[in-house]
Amino acid sequence: MSKESPALRALIDDRYAELAARCRAAGIPLHDDAGVAERIRRTLLASDFAYDTWFRQPQLLAPQGLERLRAGSDASARIDALKLDQDEAVCMTALRRFRHAEALRLVFRDVNGLDELPDTLSATSVLYEVLLAAALGWSEQALAARYGHSRGHDGVLQRMVVVGFGKLGGSELNFSSDIDLVLAYPSGGQSDGARSLDNSEYFVRMGRQLVRLLHEPTVDGICARVDLRLRPFGNAGRLALPFSAMEQYYQSEGRDWERYAWIKARPVAGDRNAGKQLQELLRPFVYRKYLDYTAFAGLREMKALIDAEVARKDLADNLKLGPGGIREIEFVVQLTQLIRGGREPSMRVRGLLPALTACEARGHISAARARALREAYIYLRRVENRVQMLRDAQTHDIPDDALSRERIALGLGKASWEALSAELAHHRAIVSEEFAEVLMPQGGRTASAPVEDVALWQKVCAESLDPSTMEASGFVPGAEAAEALLKLPQAAAVRAMPARSREQLDRLMPQLLALARESAAPVPCLLRLCRLVQAVARRSSYLALLEEQPAARRRLASLFAASAFLAERVIAQPLLLDDVLDPRIDQLPLKRADISAEISRVLGTLDEREAEAELERINEFKASTAFRLGLAFNDGRADAVATARRLAALAESVVLAVTAMAERELMTQHGRLPGEGSGFAVLGYGSLGGEELGFASDLDLVFVYDTRRAHEMSDGPRPIEGSRWYQRLAQRVMNWLTVLTRAGRLYEVDTRLRPDGSKGLLVSSLYAFTEYQKSRAWTWEHQALLRARPVAGDAALNAELAEVRRGILAVPRDSAAVMLEVSTMRQRWRAERDRSDERQFDLKQGHGGLLDIEFALQGLVLAHAADYPGLLLPTANAALIEACREAGLLDTAQAEVLTRAHGEMLRRALACTLDLRSRIAPRDEVLERLAAEVEQVTRALGFDFHVKPKDNG
Repeated sequence: MSKESPALRALIDDRYAELAARCRAAGIPLHDDAGVAERIRRTLLASDFAYDTWFRQPQLLAPQGLERLRAGSDASARIDALKLDQDEAVCMTALRRFRHAEALRLVFRDVNGLDELPDTLSATSVLYEVLLAAALGWSEQALAARYGHSRGHDGVLQRMVVVGFGKLGGSELNFSSDIDLVLAYPSGGQSDGARSLDNSEYFVRMGRQLVRLLHEPTVDGICARVDLRLRPFGNAGRLALPFSAMEQYYQSEGRDWERYAWIKARPVAGDRNAGKQLQELLRPFVYRKYLDYTAFAGLREMKALIDAEVARKDLADNLKLGPGGIREIEFVVQLTQLIRGGREPSMRVRGLLPALTACEARGHISAARARALREAYIYLRRVENRVQMLRDAQTHDIPDDALSRERIALGLGKASWEALSAELAHHRAIVSEEFAEVLMPQGGRTASAPVEDVALWQKVCAESLDPSTMEASGFVPGAEAAEALLKLPQAAAVRAMPARSREQLDRLMPQLLALARESAAPVPCLLRLCRLVQAVARRSSYLALLEEQPAARRRLASLFAASAFLAERVIAQPLLLDDVLDPRIDQLPLKRADISAEISRVLGTLDEREAEAELERINEFKASTAFRLGLAFNDGRADAVATARRLAALAESVVLAVTAMAERELMTQHGRLPGEGSGFAVLGYGSLGGEELGFASDLDLVFVYDTRRAHEMSDGPRPIEGSRWYQRLAQRVMNWLTVLTRAGRLYEVDTRLRPDGSKGLLVSSLYAFTEYQKSRAWTWEHQALLRARPVAGDAALNAELAEVRRGILAVPRDSAAVMLEVSTMRQRWRAERDRSDERQFDLKQGHGGLLDIEFALQGLVLAHAADYPGLLLPTANAALIEACREAGLLDTAQAEVLTRAHGEMLRRALACTLDLRSRIAPRDEVLERLAAEVEQVTRALGFDFHVKPKDNG
């Protein structure tokens, strides 16, 4: 302990001597060996409350009493010692003396370094829960003796639910905090005693009794300060309400600050199970289904009220409410919780530190910011707790007198008050900065729009805008832009906007006009922004996002100018606006396993496992991940080959999730088929199998099942034969992948690559699949099989399929015959599908284009797989080029040409999709040279991909 001033040393010496004399007078042994004496003195340094309690209850200095003070277990371990007499006054004395003894234990352990701050806050919360339970139990008995027990209309017994709010709800209670409570009961009814009471009156009386036991001052002081002002209608509302009245109030009257309050709410006494039901009932009020940026407005209103109180009462140094105080840290975290908690249950955490950890884990608050806020919070709360421990006063203000300040500083291990004050100021400055950035980011809601853009929007609203004004303002040609703007205020969704939302729109539009003008394509950007605003006009949450977040606005304008495809995605699914803003944009789940794990996590957040809700959530996840991949490619953070591979991994994860859903639902209806696993496999062909998917690609799928189970019967309530079971499973997978939900459609699916094409069955047995591939398949079908790989289903069946594929493709073939067949097929495709002309080049079908590379690789593999079985392992073109080089089928220069051409043409093809153009690019020097080099390589390898001119003679 640091050196005390003479005045402080005298105070501690005097009090220690007084306690020793008190113990002697009461016949209580005080074993004041050096260790004990030092701990008692340290406690006296930090707390007048501790001195008063020891003086009143000297037995707490006896060996047994000191053992209690050193005990690591919280108050719940000693609840049996709290015997409450039937006499109210005796009961109140017992409650208060128990609270004082337990609170003394908290001070003793805290100031002597036996507990960390989270332990102290948690143990304080437990103490008040114990006191509440005891007082409520006494009140229930007293009321039952007079009026009987409360029952619902159905005759079922009912108990009160005590909901704790604020720091009690978060299990992080201050030492001398008041406890914020709301009292409720399940339903109407009456008590079953001789003198019956209606439940509304019964529980109000119970509430009054509970408050009296805890809150009323006696010679022993008070037990707990109880605050019931958070209940519906505040002080004007009834003391206790049934669940139905609570639900109705929050649906119709609930305000934004009440949503913040309910974040931390939890049942702390009474019928806790019923309390959980109440929380579930009110969850939609607290956490909205969509990302909820309207939470900013509520936070600002609360902050304005607090600031007014701070100014009025001169609370600038207040540790809780002043600038950079505890409340600002809570607001930063709770704002994130309210915005995202509806969609991410992991964010619905009550305590501040656990909630901050959840925000950090999900990437919504960066690690550096989280660390700074965590350190500041712990520091501020430690100081606040010591201020309250000093005199057991409910205060958040640092005392003015030098002696009290010295006691707080020395008790916290600081050399002086000045040292502590400097650290305090440092933490508060950091919190202030963080809070200001969250509440009002630079260029956010308060940013002023350029005067000319405000005037431009006013002309729109006055219907006096013309094309020439638009052109003078930088939007050329102006006619289409003027027309789109003039239509916007007239749109039904905009006309129906409430006044507050319309004010948001009027503030937002000049900002969007300015950003569109500065973008790379002003008119297309503005037209798309107008369509987006119309799409979100009824959703104040999205308007709030754009108004509050300048970074989102800028990124959105840049994106809408650069990519028609991504812009259309946002307009169709405004939920993607969050991805535009998301600070975690660089942390994409890139590996297949990561994407699958994320889909599982997303589905695990659903409250009910129901097909429609699951499909909607899978759709949203797919749209969000594909959109992020598009942003990464558009920004140059990911190359074409990696992007195509990741899009394929996303599709594979979606097919996997949908197949698992379909299997689960089929098993519910018809039961399982005998044997391990499902016996069902999904093969990905084409771009999916070759891990080269585009942003708008469809999926080529083939379904196969285990032949041995074709005639087995399922074991469910409605058993069916195996072949029909698999047919239904394949149909369900197909249907769910292609059905249109509120969140869009997952994929278009093509199954024509199955045996016998569209004439064949949707799902084949492994035997039928194998026989077809061995005896009836064409060479082009074996080319397609080269790109096939299992993407979902039974692992054992997938392994068998891999063996079948290897066996079919590894048979020795006549190299010249393969070259001829592959060349003939390529010529036919080119004649039918190549859209190249003198000015434009078809990136896929053109001479030297992507399909020339693909066919050449497939020809090489089919011709040589018997000698080089390693060629059959990769299915992706980029990997096949490398495999062919390693086998000596391509020399280094040829492999380098194909790799370079494949990467560049794929990049241009993806860019075309992002701009909603077909994959036809203007001819340029780079493209011509690449195509010519590819043609040179394919001819050298023995392929002739040129279409033979027709003989017109």
